[in-house]
Amino acid sequence: MNPMRRITLMLALALALLAPIARAQTITVPPSGDNQKASVLQNIGLVTVRIDYSSPNVHGPNGEDRTGHIWGELVPYGMADVVYNDCKECPWRAGANENTVFTVSHDVLIEGKPLKAGAYGLHMIPGKDEWTLIFSKNSEAWGSFFYQPDLDAVRIQVKPAKSDYHEWLTYEFDDRETDHTKAILKWENLQIPFTVSVPNIKELYYAKIARELTGARGFSSVDLVAGSQYCMQNKFHLDSAMLWAQKAVTATGAGIENFNTVSNLALAQMANGKTDDGTKTLQRAFTLPDVSAPAAHQLARQLQAAGQPTAALQVFEMNFKRFKGVWPTSFGMARGYEGVGDLPKAIAAAKAALPKAPDEMNKKNIQGFIDRLEKKVKGS
Repeated sequence: MNPMRRITLMLALALALLAPIARAQTITVPPSGDNQKASVLQNIGLVTVRIDYSSPNVHGPNGEDRTGHIWGELVPYGMADVVYNDCKECPWRAGANENTVFTVSHDVLIEGKPLKAGAYGLHMIPGKDEWTLIFSKNSEAWGSFFYQPDLDAVRIQVKPAKSDYHEWLTYEFDDRETDHTKAILKWENLQIPFTVSVPNIKELYYAKIARELTGARGFSSVDLVAGSQYCMQNKFHLDSAMLWAQKAVTATGAGIENFNTVSNLALAQMANGKTDDGTKTLQRAFTLPDVSAPAAHQLARQLQAAGQPTAALQVFEMNFKRFKGVWPTSFGMARGYEGVGDLPKAIAAAKAALPKAPDEMNKKNIQGFIDRLEKKVKGS
């Protein structure tokens, strides 16, 4: 073969082998328009909310000040012709460059409308008085150039509001509560808020606790009691509260008979309507060697918080008898009588407890308790 022809064939083969590699690799260059990527994350209990976006600034790539020319101009009102992919009616990408991506780990409500767990492309239709927010099932597109209305998961309408000045487009979270938060887009002098809420947050915690108690934590009496108490505090899944309470006392490898586990079983029995069983179990709890006056006092207060004043008074009484009126059992009697509405007895018990108070702060608290109840009796 001609030497030159051989060299030519070798070069052609080398280029053919390198072509797939060249196509598979890309170099790293700055983001388009120098719009830096950003992410913000907020938890609502077990639920994670995340927004990934690219952040343009008010001053353009060449330093030009665009203040007063963002809304209705750079970001046009209504749907727009993005001059690409033949998209004549496209929303705004709610950021720069690729999709702004809104991700939730669990099902949520967006301004009251349901949105399934997952990742969504966030788009917006700006308006002077009202904005439309679009959560698209396509979260991997470049901006809104490939927006398809048939992929909308949720659309909501929100009101824009004035904001303090933000040079860079920013997402942040406010109003961070146990069952909801507010996500806010802020840029220049405008903000676009929308509420993300979790209507079943307590059920999510219950489901997680139930799963955890089928694993290693199910062999811990402390965790079983904690799960049982969570159900009773929220007045739901009382059958599970009873099951876990019983396991904390008697289950092989997990059960421990102590004041904490047995008294918790008594609470679970009462919560399930088994008042006689609960009373007997409480009495048994007071015979256990680890019972203490402060622990029993706390148990009675827990019953009061759960709306069971009669059962609470029973515990206060058992505590007073078991520990012969020492602090804080004497003041516990006052608390118990107040809980069932017997104010004269509550005042008398508080006056008997006053000299037993261990410090000045407790003395002041008891005196305040007496003054409050005496004022209430006089006013009745």
